[in-house]
Amino acid sequence: MNAYVIRKKIFLFGLLCQTVIMAPRFEIAVGLRKGHKTTKISAGKKGITDKAIRIRPARLKGLQTKHSKFVRDLVREVVGHAQYEKRAMELLKVSKDKRALKFLKRRLGTHIRAKRKREEMSNVLAQMRKAAAQAHHATK
Repeated sequence: MNAYVIRKKIFLFGLLCQTVIMAPRFEIAVGLRKGHKTTKISAGKKGITDKAIRIRPARLKGLQTKHSKFVRDLVREVVGHAQYEKRAMELLKVSKDKRALKFLKRRLGTHIRAKRKREEMSNVLAQMRKAAAQAHHATK
């Protein structure tokens, strides 16, 4: 507790009910450091001891772990690509990047998701070309 904390006693019908801890008086409503002063939540990833670097648990949602990456790669290897992904790759093969982006945007709903998917599909194509080149050199 700060030395600036003010304790206020609440009386109800002449009896002491509760001691309320009030906020410091120097907090102001405007300016760079406005608002009620709070302490940082010291939760987050295990192993990180520095409070300044720690991540709040809510920020960890959706973070790709080694296990989730392994599972996704395994599923992609077994199941393959979705039909719309195959069509997007065909568009990218013939250098229709803008058309692929428009197509993916219609399918996925947002521009950012479409850009991310287009980048992912172009990386897949690059990997396929690389694997084909290695296979071609291995046969010679």
